[in-house]
Amino acid sequence: MRADRVFAYGAAAGLLGDLLLGDPRRGHPVAVFGRAAGAVERVLWRDHRGWGALHAVVCAGGAVALGSVAVRAVRTSPAASVALTCAATWAVVGGTSLAREARVIGRALEAGDVDAARARLPHLCGRDPQALDADGIARAVVESVAENTSDAVVGALVWGAVAGVPGLLGFRAVNTLDAMVGHKSPRYRRYGWASARLDDLAGWPGARLTAVLAAVAGPDPRGAVRAWRTDAAKHPSPNAGPVEAAFAGALGVRLGGTLSYAGRVEHRPVLNTQGRAVATPDVERAVRVSQRVGWLALGVSVAARLVAKGRTS
Repeated sequence: MRADRVFAYGAAAGLLGDLLLGDPRRGHPVAVFGRAAGAVERVLWRDHRGWGALHAVVCAGGAVALGSVAVRAVRTSPAASVALTCAATWAVVGGTSLAREARVIGRALEAGDVDAARARLPHLCGRDPQALDADGIARAVVESVAENTSDAVVGALVWGAVAGVPGLLGFRAVNTLDAMVGHKSPRYRRYGWASARLDDLAGWPGARLTAVLAAVAGPDPRGAVRAWRTDAAKHPSPNAGPVEAAFAGALGVRLGGTLSYAGRVEHRPVLNTQGRAVATPDVERAVRVSQRVGWLALGVSVAARLVAKGRTS
């Protein structure tokens, strides 16, 4: 079976598996990778960019190498190759868990239980929930749904289309490393620099595709494109900017503004300034756009792989 068809069948089955099963509650492969990366960090950590770069190469390179070995092991069996792609896709995408966590918080807000929503918010993002009222929690959820649609779904599918199983595993490894060491704390300002820059590079194509598809899938395509063009560059992240701006415009809401992370306050530019403030019903609206974007991304990735294969054959 041709590699493009293996990816098409395997990725579709993996995304369907994520829809039906979500993430495993125990023994998730990403958690296993996180523990391994933590062990490598304990050996390599120095307050130096070079050692941090070595950490990124060892961990991300190890994930890519593992994927390559697995592909070679099953290359003579089309069924096993599809199954491997399915398993890898299911392991690295997280759209269903993202939607589930967002909806749990949304239902708590709808019921007026702000305390329950605050208690659940750390499952979804790193904001300080005690600093947020109901509308602030809703805005944090919408922003997290937007950003993680790119990080947890679209980016993985893009790299799967480019490089198959090694691309799927490599992207998730890079994204996980950024979450672990890519932030600008005193410990990781230098050590995590390479992981953060690698994540910016790996996430670039998926973020732009997510923004395009948010415009297609959202209720206000023109608003999404307008907000993307005018406000995306204001965001401190080169990849979160286009995604959050496109979601803001598509939903007709304002995102950004003052954020609080464990006592550290950031004042970010407002995205889609002509939109209204985020309200609780926007959580469900954002989840629905995210889900449509995920399936559209699968279609685009599969089509791109088939076209590329057709041109080279």
